[in-house]
Amino acid sequence: MPETARHRGAALAVLSAASLMVVLDSSIVAVALPVIQTDLGFSAPGLAWVVNAYLVAFGGLLLLSGRLGDLVGRRKVFLVGIVVFTAASLAAGLSPNATALVVARFVQGVGGALTSAVVLGMIVTLYPEPRARVRAIGVYSFTQAAGASIGMVAGGALTQGLDWHWTFYINLPIGIAALVLTPLVVASDRGLGLRTGIDVLGALLVTAGVMLLVLGIVQAGDAGWTFLTIGTLVLAAVLLALFLVRQARTRTPLLPLRLLRVRAISGANLTMVVMVAGFLGFQFVTALYLQQVLGFDALTTGFAFVPTPVMIAAFSLGLADWLNSRFSPRAVLVAGLLTTSVAFLYLTQVQTAGGYASHVLPSLILMGAGAGMAIPALMGLAMSAATPDDSGVTSGLITTTQQVGGALGTAVLATAAATRTAEMLGGGASEKEALASGFRVAYGFSAGLTALAAILAAVLLGRRSAAAPADTAAEPVAS
Repeated sequence: MPETARHRGAALAVLSAASLMVVLDSSIVAVALPVIQTDLGFSAPGLAWVVNAYLVAFGGLLLLSGRLGDLVGRRKVFLVGIVVFTAASLAAGLSPNATALVVARFVQGVGGALTSAVVLGMIVTLYPEPRARVRAIGVYSFTQAAGASIGMVAGGALTQGLDWHWTFYINLPIGIAALVLTPLVVASDRGLGLRTGIDVLGALLVTAGVMLLVLGIVQAGDAGWTFLTIGTLVLAAVLLALFLVRQARTRTPLLPLRLLRVRAISGANLTMVVMVAGFLGFQFVTALYLQQVLGFDALTTGFAFVPTPVMIAAFSLGLADWLNSRFSPRAVLVAGLLTTSVAFLYLTQVQTAGGYASHVLPSLILMGAGAGMAIPALMGLAMSAATPDDSGVTSGLITTTQQVGGALGTAVLATAAATRTAEMLGGGASEKEALASGFRVAYGFSAGLTALAAILAAVLLGRRSAAAPADTAAEPVAS
């Protein structure tokens, strides 16, 4: 293998491992929440902030982090993010009380945003050749798509085999290794320079706006559509609208609005929001179904998800290159989304006495195949029109839409399931019957969301956009 190929492979491995660490963190912690609540004395509403504090900081800072990468150098931002994330992981593991853990989780979110926002842009720069880029994005997509399922297995094993502190300590060796290896295998980049200007007001508006948007969405899932939830979302909408106005008028925009006029970018980001809403809601609902209806424990639940990352690996690592070169990325994306929609439709048939093998396993396999097709294709389309100067902010944008879509999907599906469950309990159904009915409704929402994402991809990502990875690495695709 040529030296350059080995070097790039090592760089891709380090970047993907660091990205996987950030993705794993959320699902590993989710499995440990009941034990954390008992040990640190969290109230039921307070426990949600172990997850929410991370999501708010992470989602709110992604776009700013991506633009900082363009200005000061993506490798610098990546390394700072690793330092912050690793240090906050240690602090979280050592937390003596609930307040300390929530603060550490917020700081983890800051580090996660700095790390994640620039990774995709670094990979695109590292692999300018179209076919090599498709393979590299397939590797990155695997970490994004399979990370949550792998985290459930790891979280269950660590929580039951050791204790909840290790769900945070596990990040330390990965973070330290990334800090040591990144300067050795990832080339330094100069960036445009802060002297070109950074829109401070725009940064404040978008950070506050996205933070409030994520906060309002998670509040809707936890507490329902209260006056506070609606007020938070309205304020978020106002701040984001002011941000767009600001970007249209300033000479140094944080998010150049010309990027949103490129169909490959705007269409892919809109599709991403809807797709991830269906995908992450599926993980949340299925974990609850396995534990609350079928009686699985945390570790068994984690292992039950294993077929999904296995199938994602088979498609995103093994077949993505061939599929995207044999067919258009848009065709692969639509086929993958429709496959996942079929998986969700099958899950709408789950019963209280339904077995894992008959009702859940076939859907997990279909889900993994569909996600393994859809996510690499969509990531490639989202980055296809990014120029070297804009790859950081474009990467931050697609990661932001992932987070917003995930928060939105979890909130919508949780609300739908809870509403149906309450109706069934009010009608005299048993607890398991009521829960299963609620989960069936949630799966129906996921099927609808992924089908809608397929329609958006087919309509918004036209032939010229869909062909972008094959013929543009630096030139924008016209809308």
